[in-house]
Amino acid sequence: MVLSFTLTSCVSTATGLKSYVDTADGYQFLYPNGWLPIAVSNGPDVVFRDLIQQTENVSVVISPVTGNKTLADLGTPTDVGYKLSKTAIAPPDSGREAELVSAESRESRSKSYYILEYAVKLPNQERHNLASVAVSRGKLYTINISATEERWPKVKEAFEKVVKSFSVY
Repeated sequence: MVLSFTLTSCVSTATGLKSYVDTADGYQFLYPNGWLPIAVSNGPDVVFRDLIQQTENVSVVISPVTGNKTLADLGTPTDVGYKLSKTAIAPPDSGREAELVSAESRESRSKSYYILEYAVKLPNQERHNLASVAVSRGKLYTINISATEERWPKVKEAFEKVVKSFSVY
């Protein structure tokens, strides 16, 4: 009975997803089985990439927020989504174009999150991105998960679970 309890407590409630927790930076999320951490420098706090479909990845970026601003202080979901598209998803001179497809807000454990969806055009492919942003302890946390447009219908449901699992504390 003890062994059974221990094993089930390590399995995520969402099928096919594993848990990642960063207690030092104060966030956690689920990510797909078969994805591996990738070492990056001068970039996101963490990146996982699919072992097979190596263009599919999830990353978390942490940025400072001036003052004691809340997510609402930064703007509506559409405002923040548009700003993120111009600074992180498709910055100037990146060769990418991003269209904000949808923007919504949600509450979880007394925290506000914006869920953002983008259609992204690169010179050689079209991609689909989902992101969630939140503010906690004077920092803006952004999780972004991405796949090619042709793979999007197959991964959409799992990617939505990943983005909605993102929480900060």
